[in-house]
Amino acid sequence: MAQWTSAVGAAQLARQLQAQQQKPMGPGARRPPAYRALADGVRLLVLEGRVPVAARLPAERELALALSVSRTTVAAAYEALRAEGFLESRRGAGSWTAVPAGNPLPARGLEPLPPESLGSMIDLGCASLPAPEPWLTRAVQGALEELPPYAHTHGDYPAGLPALRQMIADRYTERGIPTMPEQIMVTTGAMGAIDAICHLFAGRGERIAVESPSYANILQLMREAGARLVPVAMEEGIGGWDMNRWRQVLRDAAPRLAYVVADFHNPTGALADESQRRALVDAARSAGTVLVVDETMNELYLDADVEMPRRVCAFDPAGSTVLTVGSASKAFWAGMRIGWVRAAPDVIRSLVSARAYADMGTPVLEQLAINWLMRTGGWEEAVELRRGQARENRDALVAAVRRELPEWEFQVPRGGLTLWVRTGGLSGSRLAVAGERVGVRVPSGPRFGVDGAFEGYVRLPFTVGGPVAAEAAVRLAAAAELVGSGASAGAEAPRTFVA
Repeated sequence: MAQWTSAVGAAQLARQLQAQQQKPMGPGARRPPAYRALADGVRLLVLEGRVPVAARLPAERELALALSVSRTTVAAAYEALRAEGFLESRRGAGSWTAVPAGNPLPARGLEPLPPESLGSMIDLGCASLPAPEPWLTRAVQGALEELPPYAHTHGDYPAGLPALRQMIADRYTERGIPTMPEQIMVTTGAMGAIDAICHLFAGRGERIAVESPSYANILQLMREAGARLVPVAMEEGIGGWDMNRWRQVLRDAAPRLAYVVADFHNPTGALADESQRRALVDAARSAGTVLVVDETMNELYLDADVEMPRRVCAFDPAGSTVLTVGSASKAFWAGMRIGWVRAAPDVIRSLVSARAYADMGTPVLEQLAINWLMRTGGWEEAVELRRGQARENRDALVAAVRRELPEWEFQVPRGGLTLWVRTGGLSGSRLAVAGERVGVRVPSGPRFGVDGAFEGYVRLPFTVGGPVAAEAAVRLAAAAELVGSGASAGAEAPRTFVA
């Protein structure tokens, strides 16, 4: 990357480095020289995504004052980072973080296994569950009964079927967000919605701010659209957004778009609270940034006492800042490729006009099926069934990982479909390779970061339960043993798709 896209203040970096130093050293461990400890600390922050790649670091004098060390120590640390490929500098532009050239950076994930392969391999690559029957069958049957009148038309509805647009608008209105059908465009899944938004708002070379970590497929979609991604680190664990960092990035980088998952974030499971939502909308409005909010996990709260915050678009009554994306794929079934965008009517008109050069429209039969579910109450019953499946799987997976891999660290999310796990110092990329050898597929952390961050993480979805979850943890422990012994080596698994 040619230059920095965000900045880290001296006080902020000092706090992060000092927090690292509070962790106890192992018995017999020797304390490294001060410059080496500083360089290692910055390198670890970059690899874990706590400091984004392409973030400008403080000047040597500023950081020395913040850390109460000599400027010589900081200069030596920066020089060591440059030599190792974790820092780049240019006269007049300062120094910014990087990752070593030549390292394979996994950009995508794991393609779903074909059904015939599932007997020998446990697939933890895709965060998708089987269809919640009998509701899929009932919805398709209901759609077939309603199809004949549409069969006598051309079948092209670029904005979506009027009945489904009205149904989705009514559901927002029922939740206290007045919405007209003219504010809804039905798309081919959430990916189709975000692809359309990126092409309309962010041409090649435009900056898009993204959470760090974030959803792997969306990151790759934006890369292929030619965007320059500006990562913004999440709070630790499942705390949500770090608003100080968001304000700084929106102010300094002035991205055209920002993409966030407020509800049970993929991959961390974080749930942003109302104060964070209000603050992010205000900051985006002030910066002139369009905020794209992915709500595909909104209905997947798994604990009965979870109080869901108001949706992000509730804090943008004028509709000038927030574009909301929804989908049936996570809440209902991944094979039902129905998504939607909620935005101001003029934005919807622009998206619909641009769509004529892409996919023309979403399949009519699938739209009728989702409309049938929402109209009859089947949607609520199907989603409740989905919550029960995910809750049981989550609890089984958490218990199994804690039993087999007690040194792995994570916080249990209260919704969503994913567990974000720190792997006790092991390489997530090598774990993915070793997992293939012992019969479990797992996506490594760097797939969810920008330019190589999160090497020490893996994502585990709530897609298996009971004895299968227990066996998955046993196989992950076997993979970890291979990595720890140095028996696993080689490149990352094929870069294709992760749900």
